[in-house]
Amino acid sequence: MSLKKIVIKTPEEIEGMRAACRDAALVLDFIEPYVKAGVTTEELDDLMLKYMTEELKDVSACLGYSSGGETPYPKATCISVNHQICHGIPDQKVLKKGDILNIDVTVIKNGFHGDTSRMFKVEPVSIAASRLCEITFNAMWKGICMVKPGAHFGDIGYAIQQYVGPTGCSIVREFGGHGVGRGFHEEPFVAHIGKMGEGPEMKPGMIFTIEPMINAGKHALKIMPNGWTAVTKDRSLSAQWEHTVLVTETGYEVLTVSPGCPQPPSWVK
Repeated sequence: MSLKKIVIKTPEEIEGMRAACRDAALVLDFIEPYVKAGVTTEELDDLMLKYMTEELKDVSACLGYSSGGETPYPKATCISVNHQICHGIPDQKVLKKGDILNIDVTVIKNGFHGDTSRMFKVEPVSIAASRLCEITFNAMWKGICMVKPGAHFGDIGYAIQQYVGPTGCSIVREFGGHGVGRGFHEEPFVAHIGKMGEGPEMKPGMIFTIEPMINAGKHALKIMPNGWTAVTKDRSLSAQWEHTVLVTETGYEVLTVSPGCPQPPSWVK
């Protein structure tokens, strides 16, 4: 991975990213009260698309997206329920009590991509499901706390791995974070396992996502026939949280924040 491929954003581009990322977070704020038993994931997707386009005047980056080769993604968001790891396609699936789900939103605002995801629970959920959601949230923040100029991208994966390992959960290898800006997926790939000091060095102006996917069982996955949705091979529950992060002159700034965004764990300085 060449450092030259990692885009250093200008102050103007950083402002554009702040606006796009805030809008992505606002979409998740908006949908929260609608996530309840009896609603379909397609209904949630329709509501979010309408909010994105009519209220925020943004475009869904997911709708029609293709990185080349696969069938274009057919919906505005990704909604991954229970054992679905990521890229769950909204459909007529009805949510029921006990379900956990990740909603992943990427909007395009004035040419910039804002990317974030959160876990939602259809209460009451099991203690095991709640624990998985909390472990994954903490894992994301363990990674975020490693971000600063001079650090290396391997440091993020190392911190997440050190935290998740003792819990008995497993970390998905095949998917990770990524650079983001004018492009949906830019360099670098941000692995959620790693070694201290490995990978490119972080520099002010870099923007990327940290989005660990944690399984309650083993890390093995398979891709469903739709070509998009990844599920746990052992059908264990999976969870994911995602923020977009800017490397500042002294540390980091989380860009995907909003009034309804969950606050960091108490141990985050």
